[in-house]
Order: sequence, then C-alpha cells, then structure tokens
Amino acid sequence: MINYTIFDTPVLRTIFYWSARFFFYATGWKAEGKKPNFKKYVLIAAPHTSNWDFVYTILVAFILKIKIYLMGKQELVRPPFGKIMRWLGVIPIDRSKSNDTVNNIVETFNKHDELVIVIPPSGTRKKVMYWKSGFYHIARGANIPIVMGYIDYRRKAGGLGKSIIPTGNIEADMVIIRSFYAGVTGKYPEQSIG
Repeated sequence: MINYTIFDTPVLRTIFYWSARFFFYATGWKAEGKKPNFKKYVLIAAPHTSNWDFVYTILVAFILKIKIYLMGKQELVRPPFGKIMRWLGVIPIDRSKSNDTVNNIVETFNKHDELVIVIPPSGTRKKVMYWKSGFYHIARGANIPIVMGYIDYRRKAGGLGKSIIPTGNIEADMVIIRSFYAGVTGKYPEQSIG
C-alpha cells in the first residue's frame, strides 16, 4: 500500500519544492502554516470540489516539506497514468464495495513510524449532504491526530491549520472540525456542504 513516491526522490523533491514556490509566487498563491511536529497523522483536505485540489495539495506538500500519501478512488491508478499517480502518493480505494478500508489504514499507520495520509472527508468532488466519517475513525483507531488542511480559492491560499486528537465524541469533534472550514472556499463553492 505504501509505495516509493516522488517525495522520496531527493533531487526531484528539491526541484519540485522550488517549482512549487515559484508557481505560487507567480500566480499570487501562498502556502500557510507549517509542518506539524507529529510523526503520524490524518490530514483532512476540505473542501474538495475540483481536480485542481489534488494539484494544489501536492504543491503545498512540497512547499511545507511534508511527505504525503493521498487516498483516492481506484480509477486514479488505472492505465495510462496509474504508475504516475502511485508515484505521486495515491493510495487507491475501491468505493464500489466494502473493503474494511478503515481497519486496513489503521493497520498501515500502526506499521509505520512516520506516515501522513490525506483524506478528503467528502469522499468526492461532487456535492454531498454530509462528510464521510472514515477519516475520524482511522485517526481514532490509530490513536493519532487529525490535522486540518485546506485549499482556499477565494484567498488563493493553501496550507495546514489546527489539529485535534479525536476524543471519541464524534459529534463534538466534528463541530470543531467543521467550524474551522466555515470560512474556506472551494473552487466550486456550490458543491461544498452548506
């Protein structure tokens, strides 16, 4: 599940760091926050309304020097671009059937000393009525923090915000998480949860 990625390639990692910084500078974007002190955490990415979110997430990861893996639909790793997507850190998820994904990811976290997995809580770019809670149960099961990542198209900013340790009271914790994203605007705001 955990592959060698572009983040493991020192020369390319450096080239992409400077390229990402240049791209942000040239387009008026900025990276905010800093790499957390945690060795393992779930990084939620919201709102997720566009394929561009993937690009900006990778760019922010290079700028903040964070090695990430990204959970994404299985179709992302099919030919002809499958190998490239895995090299970019995509972990494919088959959404057509129940695969015990939460327990499998918890087990993966338990096997590694350092690991950051990006999970979009909406599970899709399309408009949904509520977030999926898998990211929460993964963090709770692995006893690791949830860090709030964002791409805000209104402010042209992407980065990392606050973090929480799941308490087990998902309703109360979700109020804290959702309140953080209240002012964050996706590329297509009409597809965000209201």
